[in-house]
Amino acid sequence: MVAEHEIQIRVRYSETDAMGYLHHAHYFAYFEMGRTELLRSQGGNYRVMEEGGLFMVVIHLECKYRQPARYDDVLTLKTRIARVTPAKLEHEYRLYRDGDLLTEARSTLACVDANGIVQRIPDVFQGIV
Repeated sequence: MVAEHEIQIRVRYSETDAMGYLHHAHYFAYFEMGRTELLRSQGGNYRVMEEGGLFMVVIHLECKYRQPARYDDVLTLKTRIARVTPAKLEHEYRLYRDGDLLTEARSTLACVDANGIVQRIPDVFQGIV
């Protein structure tokens, strides 16, 4: 299975602030896109998992901004699974523009049921790191 995945994202005008920079909050939506596409590339699907009663919830997220992204930039987001435990999944993110590193981030997700009780992560995540 693939432990890293790459997507291209173009910064939309509505995602920028008054100075034309990508607003800091939108980086987190990009990271979610990266996680979703990484899982999809492994044959997984969050929707199917949730319909089965399991949810991956963000319990930790950190981000280091190195350089700003601007309107209409084409960015490359590399998402990597850094660690898998029986109930948690850690991702690392690197966001680039033309090979220059703009942002580094890390998240931890926990697997829970509809009542918020911690569960074992689905098999799609096992053995991929």
